[in-house]
Amino acid sequence: MTSTEPFILCDNLVKIYKVEDLEVVALQGLDLAVAPGELMGLIGASGSGKTTLMNILGGLDRPSAGRVWVGGRSLLDLSDTALTDYRRTQVGFVWQQGARNLIPYLTTQENVELPLVLAGIPAQKSRRRAEDLLEAVGLTDRRHHFLQQISGGEQQRVAIAVALANEPALLLADEPTGEVDTTTAATIYKAFHDLNEQFGVTTLIVSHDPGISLHVNRVVAIRDGRTSTETVRVETPVRRAPTGGDESFQELHHEVTYEELVVLDSAGRLQVPKEYLERFQITGRARLEITEEGILIRSAPTSAFEQNAKALTVARSAAPQPAKSLRSWLHRRKPRGQG
Repeated sequence: MTSTEPFILCDNLVKIYKVEDLEVVALQGLDLAVAPGELMGLIGASGSGKTTLMNILGGLDRPSAGRVWVGGRSLLDLSDTALTDYRRTQVGFVWQQGARNLIPYLTTQENVELPLVLAGIPAQKSRRRAEDLLEAVGLTDRRHHFLQQISGGEQQRVAIAVALANEPALLLADEPTGEVDTTTAATIYKAFHDLNEQFGVTTLIVSHDPGISLHVNRVVAIRDGRTSTETVRVETPVRRAPTGGDESFQELHHEVTYEELVVLDSAGRLQVPKEYLERFQITGRARLEITEEGILIRSAPTSAFEQNAKALTVARSAAPQPAKSLRSWLHRRKPRGQG
């Protein structure tokens, strides 16, 4: 695999869960490509499919349909034994609760050393690797502390170090800042950024926080089981004179802007933001027009058939539910004296 190829490639991923007699579609033909060494955020509402995607990429679950490659290997073609080895050697996990990754009766350094010891790495090499990782996350002075002696944010940074102990190629973090304040969250994001720069590990961070775009290279939003939008960080070099300085002397600065793009899947489908559709009253059907600048989407007149169908839907939703009506009917006919 060359560096020009995606490290992660998802093609039309589908995941269906069966809950009793119901089928829940978590992913509905999701497409995604992630570059080697990229630091990326995944956002979406609860139930959008982002955690399901992370579980598939981490080898914790298999898709119902579609294809997924990580590091040049097809996860669908791996046996159960090979998939377990993939999870153990190629993926690092960071959970929302930092303590989930840690053992309370071990020091922070011993926690980082543990995966190395279990992998059969010699003690001296394990100790050196743990020290390097704790230094990388800014916790060298906490290496002999136990869990109850450090803050929640520090626990999460130790958890990140633990996840990187076996030098995985992929780091997956599920809501790693979900239980900390804004200041602590910024510290955790910085740890991810610094480690990504230092070790080049491809990193995906799931979050509900739209502000994650300030801390990663790219943010992909998932909605209804598909990638819907992508927010890209753009740095533009500009030259400006220092404040109160010589106008003839200009320093090079980089202005950072963020551009949100709508993602098209392999079938050419896109998810137009709901607020856009509501603003221009586009429902049911739309007209596409080719212009000099691109493709224009316009609202289309609603047909009589659509109007009747909508009215019927509203009428049926307002009608009494059969089960409720049956209960009322039985209650009215219950013999007196029975409760």
